[in-house]
Amino acid sequence: MRMFDAHFHIIDFDFPVSENQDYTPPEYIANDYQKDTAEYNVRGGAVVSGSFQRFDQGYLIKALQQLGPAFCGVTQLPFSVSDEEILRLHDHGVRALRFNIRRGGFEDISRLDYLARRVYETAGWHSELYMDAKGLPELASIIENLPAVSIDHLGLSEEGLPRLLKLVDKGLRVKATGFGRVELNVANALTSINDANPEALMFGTDLPSTRAPRPFKYEDIELVQNLFDAKAADKILYSNALNWYMK
Repeated sequence: MRMFDAHFHIIDFDFPVSENQDYTPPEYIANDYQKDTAEYNVRGGAVVSGSFQRFDQGYLIKALQQLGPAFCGVTQLPFSVSDEEILRLHDHGVRALRFNIRRGGFEDISRLDYLARRVYETAGWHSELYMDAKGLPELASIIENLPAVSIDHLGLSEEGLPRLLKLVDKGLRVKATGFGRVELNVANALTSINDANPEALMFGTDLPSTRAPRPFKYEDIELVQNLFDAKAADKILYSNALNWYMK
């Protein structure tokens, strides 16, 4: 089946890479990603900035140039970013802003509302949250009123799933990624989220699966294919993310 890989990382040591929480990732460049996904029908995808890349944009611009126009970027930005810089990054294929709450991101979450609205109004970007969904009630009043938001890795925890589902019903999108790093019943989470909103789930490989106890494997794709009929699986693996990122 065709796939839009909604979440993976490129780590290029030609650009700044910083230790985060006593962890420095291995290098993983665009050629590595292309080799690892050569046997899959990948039609495009989203390169996501990690905590270890802070606010560096150089690696992301290079990766998008190498991968081509079917791919886009998800970056991290400081509060002080100018509209001109947002538009410059948009011209290079960036389409979303990430808040890395889980790994101690480098911009204050109290600025989520302001920054999320700014990037949407300036360039039409959505915002992405890397966090445990059990913390969603603290942000629910903000998220409900933002124009476009997604959350990474199925919200990470079983405890957070009921809270996640309440926001999915109100338009929150969910990355079906990192099955080897979550602490929940993946099959149940996938079916529950899809029942709440068939547009919500967006599959991604999470390559190179940095820090994950179990890295991505092809069985993750097969799980989606086995749980859903062909039409629903195609939405999860391809068209939901394509419409979210490339509209």
